[in-house]
Amino acid sequence: MRRNPTLFALLAFLFAAALCLAGAAVAVSVVEDKTEINIRETLDLNGHDWAEVEADGLRVILTGTAPDEASRFLALSSAGENVDAARIIDEMDVVPGTEVAPPRFSAEILRNADGISIIGLIPTRTDRNRLNRRLAEIAGAGTVADFLESADYAVPPGWDAAMDFALTVLDRMPRSKISVSADTLMVSGMTDSAEAKAELEDELSRTAPPQLRLTLDISSPRPVITPFTLRFLIDERGPRFDACSADTKLTRGRIIKAATAVGMTGDPDCTIGLGVPSPNWGTAAELTIAALAKLGGGHLTMADAEISLTAAQGTDPDQFDLVVGELQTALPPVFALDAVLPEPEVTGAGDGPPEFTATLSPEGLVQLRGRVEDETQRLMADSFARAQFGSDRVHMAVRVVPGQPEDWAVRVLVGLEALAELLNGSATVTPDSVTLRGASYDPDADARLSRLLAAKLGDVGGFSLEIATRDRPIPQDAPPDPELCEAQIIETQQNQKIAFEPGSATITEDSLGTMNRIADILSDCGEIRLEIQGHTDSQGREIMNKELSQSRAQSVLNELRARRVLTSSYAAVGYGESRPIADNGTEEGREANRRIEFHLIRPEPIKEERTTLEEVAAEAASGQAADAAPESDPETTSETAEGTGEDGGETATGGDADTAAGDSEEGDGDGTENATNEQN
Repeated sequence: MRRNPTLFALLAFLFAAALCLAGAAVAVSVVEDKTEINIRETLDLNGHDWAEVEADGLRVILTGTAPDEASRFLALSSAGENVDAARIIDEMDVVPGTEVAPPRFSAEILRNADGISIIGLIPTRTDRNRLNRRLAEIAGAGTVADFLESADYAVPPGWDAAMDFALTVLDRMPRSKISVSADTLMVSGMTDSAEAKAELEDELSRTAPPQLRLTLDISSPRPVITPFTLRFLIDERGPRFDACSADTKLTRGRIIKAATAVGMTGDPDCTIGLGVPSPNWGTAAELTIAALAKLGGGHLTMADAEISLTAAQGTDPDQFDLVVGELQTALPPVFALDAVLPEPEVTGAGDGPPEFTATLSPEGLVQLRGRVEDETQRLMADSFARAQFGSDRVHMAVRVVPGQPEDWAVRVLVGLEALAELLNGSATVTPDSVTLRGASYDPDADARLSRLLAAKLGDVGGFSLEIATRDRPIPQDAPPDPELCEAQIIETQQNQKIAFEPGSATITEDSLGTMNRIADILSDCGEIRLEIQGHTDSQGREIMNKELSQSRAQSVLNELRARRVLTSSYAAVGYGESRPIADNGTEEGREANRRIEFHLIRPEPIKEERTTLEEVAAEAASGQAADAAPESDPETTSETAEGTGEDGGETATGGDADTAAGDSEEGDGDGTENATNEQN
């Protein structure tokens, strides 16, 4: 048989092709393995052990989950050190990042005579135009500097109410600094008087939204005292002040210490104010009080730089001369001393010394008796009295007796003017003294009338005061003090606490009477900031206890609303088992811990710190002053508000003032909660 050469050639080619395919497969496998090993080693050395490598021919596929985007990029770069970057297929994932927390929205507002500046971060959805219009209305002729920035995040709960209330406060305070966020409001500023400060603090505490934590740092300027007066007496009633003024706390302490050293008891009221005639006021007061004590009695009056010292009747003349001489030598040069030693009392027949008496009844009726020099003085006294007290309220019973002292008319009119400051009383005028007795609502009436008499009488004689202070009647429509509301709620719950059905937020029928009484109390109290707190014992799960206490506090709030109590300034908060007031290991302790508390929300003190807004305002003021310096002298006005807050948080029920605890759902023995009977 003849062999076919073509067949052999074909078989040879087929065998060669098979060998090539086998060689290529082996070569590809070797290259892929080599590539994977090299890249794997590089990734491990660079800390990317999370990455997986798969070689597919010349392509390299990277898989795995990178901890962050930067790690993924570094893994790609490491693999690129071994193969061309174009051959790398990126199939890596990245761990999902945590959601970015929204920023804390807040604003700082500064208002002064020049206008209003505001800086901070607010939500983009805030009506910026409305805000600027409101600020422009408040600023009036002043300018509004808007340094606000915005961020596109959800508006936090309470933000709009907090901002509206901050603008209301800003409108009330022409000199103020306000920091506001969704849950806090810090107010620093100055009012015109102590009365305005107290009124403003009370109003802000009552009207603030319940979710706001309000902190107040409001101050008032010291009063201007004119004349700057001090009056001290030593008589049968003992040493005491009729009036006391000082320029500093240190001076006040020195004056009170000097009075205490001569036998005065109690805590006298010594007003700190402006208008002191000399920095040595305290020294002069100490020396004069000590001198009066050495004389054994009498009275002294310091009116600005004039000192009047009157010894008691019967003082030894030699002792008087010695004490007065030493005092004149020791007094600071600016003070002028007028010392009087009364003449010995003389008895005998005659018409008696001249006297004028004016009596003011509680009904406002005035009777004038005594003597005047002539008809002109009589008509003058009558006209002045009718002008002061009313033309139909004056009864004139004064007779004309010539020969009265030269300054008699002045003393009579001063006595009538001082009497007009009292509710009722009498003014007795003699040649030596004007004596004023009566009652006043003003606790500082002694000091005020002492200044009046010292200024009007001058050197024409002494005076004495016996003024009783009465409590001002409470208006019929005035709401009770919040402290009284707390006490009444405590007393109500001492008889029967608010109880609930076991494991629920339903108030028992036996407790509805207690709810009615509490609703009546709160209706009379008006708008006060109140937190209704729910508390539980420790039985059951903590989360269930907190939810139950919240539901029960809300049920109490709903019951008050159903009884037409104004609850816009109330908040219901559940604290669960977190604030026990007794041992949860006993049934009595668990019963005590299951309660509802009524908690007054009070302003909190804040620490004074320089804010970004103040720094911006200071830099702007410095720049304006530098620009104006070549033309005129700049005037720099600074306002400083200093004060202390008053720590709030007094509870209307027992337990801790800042927290509460309520019943648990699973371990609520009899299902009752109450406002405890022990005030914090």
